[in-house]
Amino acid sequence: MAKKASSTSEILLESGTNELEIMEFTIAGNIFGINVAKLNNIMKYEPVKPMPNSHPHVEGIFKPRDKIITVIDLPSYMGLPPTESTERNYFIITNFNKMEVAFHVHTVEAIHRISWDNIEKPDKTIYGGVEGLATGIAKVKDKLITIVDFEKIVFDISPESGIRVEEIKELGPRERSLKPVFIAEDSQLLQRLILDSIHEAGYENVTTFANGQEAWDRLTELRKSVLEEGRPLESMCCVLITDIEMPRMDGHRLTKLVKDDSTLKRIPVIIFSSLIDEAMRVKGESLGANAQLSKPEIGNLVATLDQWIL
Repeated sequence: MAKKASSTSEILLESGTNELEIMEFTIAGNIFGINVAKLNNIMKYEPVKPMPNSHPHVEGIFKPRDKIITVIDLPSYMGLPPTESTERNYFIITNFNKMEVAFHVHTVEAIHRISWDNIEKPDKTIYGGVEGLATGIAKVKDKLITIVDFEKIVFDISPESGIRVEEIKELGPRERSLKPVFIAEDSQLLQRLILDSIHEAGYENVTTFANGQEAWDRLTELRKSVLEEGRPLESMCCVLITDIEMPRMDGHRLTKLVKDDSTLKRIPVIIFSSLIDEAMRVKGESLGANAQLSKPEIGNLVATLDQWIL
C-alpha cells in the first residue's frame, strides 16, 4: 500500500509553504495521525515472531523483504484495548532517526493535506502532560486528529536510540560560552534533552521556542532592534537550531523566512530533525539551511554549533 509523501507534497516542502500531509489511522475507535514524511510503507497485518525478554510493548519481529523489522504494539503502549480480530489491522512502517520501525494499528483511513498553522499544541493534561504522546491536534473537517509523537514512543522503549547527554560528557571539560543560541523544538522531552546537552557542552545563553512561529516572532523583534537601535544581531542570536515538524510553523518555513530576510539571513540555521534523509537535505539546502543533522546525533550538533560560534 502507499508510502512516502507524494511529489506534490515534496514541492510544498521545498518551497517552505508550511504544509504537510498526515495519514489518519485508528486504534480502538480513537483517531490518530502521522506525518506522511515519516512513512516508508503500509502493510496488512501478518503474524510476527515474539522475542524473549523484549520490552512488553514490543510485539515481535517480522521480515517483509530483506530486512528484519521490530513491531511495536501501539494499542498496548497507549493503554487501549486490542482489536477483536486482526483481519483489518495494519503495520505502519516508519523511517526516522535513521531507523525503520513498524507500528501495529487497527485501521488506516485517509491522507489529509493541511497547514501546520492549523495544528495546535495539545493541553499538557492530554496523553500524559510534559512526557505526553501528542505533538499536536489537527482539525480536519469535523474530526480532531491527534498527531502522535512516534520519536518519544521509540525513546521510551529503547532509550539508547535517542539523544544521550552522556555523549557530551564524554567530550571532557569545555569552555563556557554566553553567546546566544535559539532552539525551536516542539517536543518538550526532546527540547529538554537538547537543552541539557548544549548546556553540558558549555553554551549557557540558550533560548527555547515551542514552534517556528514563536521563534519567528522573536526574530522579527531582533530585526527591529538592529534596524532601529543599531544593536548587533550577533549579540542577540548567533545560531538558530530548528526542528522540521512543529505546530503553527514548521522548520522549513522558518528557515525560508530567515534566509529571505535581508537582515536576519546572517544567522546560521541548523536543521536538527528525525526526518533528515537525502530528499529532505535537498529541500533544506534549497531554503538556505547552513547545516542539517539527523536526530539523535547530539555530538554532531555540538560540533556544528562549535563550528559556527567559535
